[in-house]
Amino acid sequence: MHSYTEENYIKTIYKLSTDGKDAVNTNAIAEVLQTKPASVSDMLKKLSSKNIIHYVKYRGVFLTPEGNKKALQIIRKHRLWEVFLVKKLNFSWDEVHEVAEQMEHIQSPLLIQRLDEYLGFPKQDPHGDPIPNEKGEINQNQQRLAADLEINESGVVVGVKDTQPAFLQHLNKIGIYLGARLQVLDKVEYDKSMEVSIEDNKSVLISAEVSKNIFISA
Repeated sequence: MHSYTEENYIKTIYKLSTDGKDAVNTNAIAEVLQTKPASVSDMLKKLSSKNIIHYVKYRGVFLTPEGNKKALQIIRKHRLWEVFLVKKLNFSWDEVHEVAEQMEHIQSPLLIQRLDEYLGFPKQDPHGDPIPNEKGEINQNQQRLAADLEINESGVVVGVKDTQPAFLQHLNKIGIYLGARLQVLDKVEYDKSMEVSIEDNKSVLISAEVSKNIFISA
């Protein structure tokens, strides 16, 4: 059993690494969690004593196999709750993250098992992120960034890199959503913005920043 704060650290270390394998430094953790490096160091000592992390001098922190397993359990719960909120309670995809942040800490494997079954064993959350299965296995989607598409290329929106409400609300406003087919009509050399058509219908101009945060099917 881990505390709310410990679970947030475990999830943060996982997300800052590549599938929990790359080292993460203290300052990066402090920045994400908006706390002091000294506080991070204290928590890392606690997690190390519980065999959740392994610290390598001059390199940073790694999740142990046990830590990696725990991180995937937390992420699984978070993403399943997001699916529940969108599909069953009619939340929008820009409203679910903060609520799921609270619900992911519920300590009941049976509840999560039943939730998964109730939802029909979904493979992705409302933002297109893969949901780890009960064994902690996760299948990464084959995808590329919209920014990498050339003129006349097209693809289906399968996820977003930025899940902040402001970004998702912007996509709502211009009509881009998961499952929408985008085709590049033009690219502006000056600022790397691009004109895209949505479902061969509506045409919009998206900035380079937006195109770097939209995942398209490979």
